[in-house]
Amino acid sequence: MTIRSARPEDAEFIARTIQSSQRGYRSRGWFDVALGWPDAQCRDFIARIAVAQSVSMWHVSQFLIAEVEGRPAAALAAFPAAGTGPAAWRAIEEVAAAIGLVAPELESLRQRAVYTRACWVQGGEGDWMIEYVATDPAYRGRGLVQALIAHALEKGCAAGFRRATISFLIGNEAAEKAYAKAGFVLAEEKRDPAFEAIIGAPGFRMFARTIPLAPSS
Repeated sequence: MTIRSARPEDAEFIARTIQSSQRGYRSRGWFDVALGWPDAQCRDFIARIAVAQSVSMWHVSQFLIAEVEGRPAAALAAFPAAGTGPAAWRAIEEVAAAIGLVAPELESLRQRAVYTRACWVQGGEGDWMIEYVATDPAYRGRGLVQALIAHALEKGCAAGFRRATISFLIGNEAAEKAYAKAGFVLAEEKRDPAFEAIIGAPGFRMFARTIPLAPSS
């Protein structure tokens, strides 16, 4: 196994990672609902965002990839929590313009996207966020997520952060066990009946942990 930073040529794998992690144990995630398109079309849109000029939490520069025998097998994103919302919409607007979405279509996308607002939880402005964690099913059970999280924490430490957060759908037991194993504990939980009616999960849970200081040389 090798851990490396994602590159532009990884955009398709990153798109699959984002789509899979947003869905969790359910059949639809944020992009599925916001875009309302078939899988392949959604992934193409996400892949474009991953290499857009507007750097968002979905950009390849935010991702670490675990390779097995030279093939991408798992990934996650790790980035500062500050400013993620505005940056995300700039990236969406850039790609929407590039593919020719007109203003009413973009506004409809915005309206469909707000269903998470009542129950989404994420780190505070001074936190280091770890998100979009997913493993190719063929490579599960090899410790890839734990290795990626360890590298993500090191990256956060090097950037001067002292607390890391990670969010997931309530009911995603596999994710909860993996994050608890990595030293994260429950920090906040939000539920919303309207969200549950759309996705089938009660809401979101956020775990947090202190980022260990790097040993002095």
